[in-house]
Amino acid sequence: MTGSPLRLLIADDHVVVRAGLRALLEGAAGLDVIGEADSGEEAVRLAVELAPDVVLMDLRFAGGERGIDGVEAVRRLASEAPGMPVVMLTSYSGRADVVRALEAGARGYVLKAGRPEELFRAVRSAAEGGFGLATELVGHLVGQVTSPAAELTQREAQVVRLMADGHGNRSIAQSLHLSEATVKTHLIRVYRKLGVDNRTAAVTEAVRRGLLDLG
Repeated sequence: MTGSPLRLLIADDHVVVRAGLRALLEGAAGLDVIGEADSGEEAVRLAVELAPDVVLMDLRFAGGERGIDGVEAVRRLASEAPGMPVVMLTSYSGRADVVRALEAGARGYVLKAGRPEELFRAVRSAAEGGFGLATELVGHLVGQVTSPAAELTQREAQVVRLMADGHGNRSIAQSLHLSEATVKTHLIRVYRKLGVDNRTAAVTEAVRRGLLDLG
């Protein structure tokens, strides 16, 4: 990666987790942690104040009903700092949690127990306008595509699979042995069928409709 390092904000209510994440992220090329938050409310405030390139957001914060969770923090950021990429970092991989996060506007979902490379990939993909999911989640997410009567063709479903895994158009084209122009054509059709206008919404809507199954 060239140019200035990506500026990251870590939001997690455990000091040890934040310290570990900071050490991990700052040990990777091109990543720089500029702030830490220990609650959803503080995450929103610091994100607006510091304008990081990516926010790493815990799904659930301590405090119960007295505070907001990570999903609500993502919703507030979508209003107060539109377009700011958020990657959820959590121990929870259930379908409902993933779908809530994606529908709120998160651009990635990574498990705390996952490999560091998946975290780095998700952060960089989100910063570039892409989408990043943990490998375990992608496997469940795209493990089943509905019958041929589904709205998406097999090729369109393959494109959505790769989008969910954080691939850009060029990478999708190389993986499927297609031209980038053909990939763009498939994307246009996917967007039209799902009634969306961007990659994140396409993946989220495919999950919501059951075209992609989290298992």
